[in-house]
Amino acid sequence: MLLACGVGVIGTYVAAALLALIAFITNAVFFQRLSLAAVSPASAPHSAWLILLAPVAGGLVVGAMARFGSEAIRGHGMPEAIDTILRGGSKVRPRIAILKPVSAAISIGTGGPFGAEGPIIMTGGAFGSICAQLLELTADERKTLLVAGAAAGMTATFNAPLASILLAVELLLFEWRPRSFLPVSASAAVAAILRAHVLGPDALFQTAALAPPLGGFEYLCCVGAGLSGGVLALVATRLVYLSEDTFKRLPVHWAWWPAIGGVIIGVGGLVEPRALGVGYDVIATFLRGNAELSLVVGILVVKTLIWSLSLGSGTSGGVLAPVFMIGAALGALEARAFPAVAPGFWSLVSLAATMGGVMRSPLTGVIFALELTHDWTALVPLTIASSAAYGLSVLTLKRSVLTEKVARKGFHLTREYSVDPLEMLLVGDVMNREFTALRTKDRLGDALAPFVAALGSANGSGKGGRLFPVLDDAGELAGIVTRSQLVLAALDPGTDRARSLGELGLREPVVCRPDMTLREAAHLFAERGVTRAPVAAEEAPRRVLGIVSLADLLEGRLRDLHEERVSERVLDLRELFSLRSSRRQDV
Repeated sequence: MLLACGVGVIGTYVAAALLALIAFITNAVFFQRLSLAAVSPASAPHSAWLILLAPVAGGLVVGAMARFGSEAIRGHGMPEAIDTILRGGSKVRPRIAILKPVSAAISIGTGGPFGAEGPIIMTGGAFGSICAQLLELTADERKTLLVAGAAAGMTATFNAPLASILLAVELLLFEWRPRSFLPVSASAAVAAILRAHVLGPDALFQTAALAPPLGGFEYLCCVGAGLSGGVLALVATRLVYLSEDTFKRLPVHWAWWPAIGGVIIGVGGLVEPRALGVGYDVIATFLRGNAELSLVVGILVVKTLIWSLSLGSGTSGGVLAPVFMIGAALGALEARAFPAVAPGFWSLVSLAATMGGVMRSPLTGVIFALELTHDWTALVPLTIASSAAYGLSVLTLKRSVLTEKVARKGFHLTREYSVDPLEMLLVGDVMNREFTALRTKDRLGDALAPFVAALGSANGSGKGGRLFPVLDDAGELAGIVTRSQLVLAALDPGTDRARSLGELGLREPVVCRPDMTLREAAHLFAERGVTRAPVAAEEAPRRVLGIVSLADLLEGRLRDLHEERVSERVLDLRELFSLRSSRRQDV
């Protein structure tokens, strides 16, 4: 946790440096001045040639950096972070910590319609991973520090520590354990404290008014907003990967793709200049509820198209800010038909819904929307809308825009979490208590007769018939003999049948305890390379109670499948009202 706090400090200043670099390049390209003040490319009119060519030039530079620097800077950051965690042992090369933020700043500063959060996640994660690689740590500990850096960068960017922690859990950690949650939380907390001094304590977007209590029809409209946000998420996600598939078919090297994507951005900028750049000012306009219809339609159509189509070119940029913008635009359009609640209310609801659908992270979408605006009265409407969008996304898409890229590399990825059934059962619940035991003083020739009988019996052909405990005179475990050993000994004509079983068997076998969970037993089997083991109690470690095998470990899975698939009526309606039933003692 102390290391994670240090990573949180680094992630905060890295995020601040990236935002300053984006502002510097935007000022230099569109306003020909040297300044670190945050500015939108559309805050002043520009020539059509500048709007058209600036994204192309930025794409050329990003393509060259990816070609001659590192191909890992391509993409919007989060899939690359996921891939590094799951397949790369959480090892990020140091050059990524420099090339990724610079390439993202160039892409966004020249008009790219992307967010800074994806590159910040990858950059903060890179610094966390580098710190971990300098120390002697496990892969899981490297992962924790990588995610701690990513969460710190997200917190510093959006002033949303809780949403950043949820994003880390839902998208990056792939576990819910104190060993990872606590360091990541510590890193995000440090970043939130520092952020107040570095970038300011206020919410990123201020709403005009808090939402009042809603009625039944308004809540029904929240469901409609969620479903429409899910449809928008579906369209945007499919456009991203349609674009990516199209770029792969182009007869040019991938280093030229970002420049081609820049052409798409430039053309879109000519139609709607306010679709260029990160667009925090446009999002704020929607959340204040004073956007004109031309801006609403322009952002909804142009921003969706240029973001999704250019993102498929492999340029560097994030997804959150564009998703916020198009979701807020959808809500501003819906506000013209839905009941009036508060200025910007429906934009806020649709923002959370679209994020929940695009990223398949409904809780993160809700908390992000609340922390971005500090409108905590909107908790229930946001939950309804984000859940509806998430449900529609799950039914219509196999994977999200973030995990599809990883899956296309041949890595099966699931983000559904449940209690492991192997953690719910103990070895003593499934072990085979009937087994054939041999004695150390027995000779091999004497043991073959009962061994053959065991093979022919139900017990021998079942779970316990492949491993035979060898007991000493006191009836305690002295070793084990496997069926393979006995078969080989029986078939080998040179076998000394006068040899004792105590000499033949394994003297220090793997032993399980009845109070072990099936998961602990599975880990032990994997570490020691065995498929079955005797079971003995801790207070009597040499007294064999039974045999447990891999087939027994599957019992937990079978019970879980039974609960999931088998439908049954437990209570009869007549029994429900039966007086006798009411007096019957519950079991």
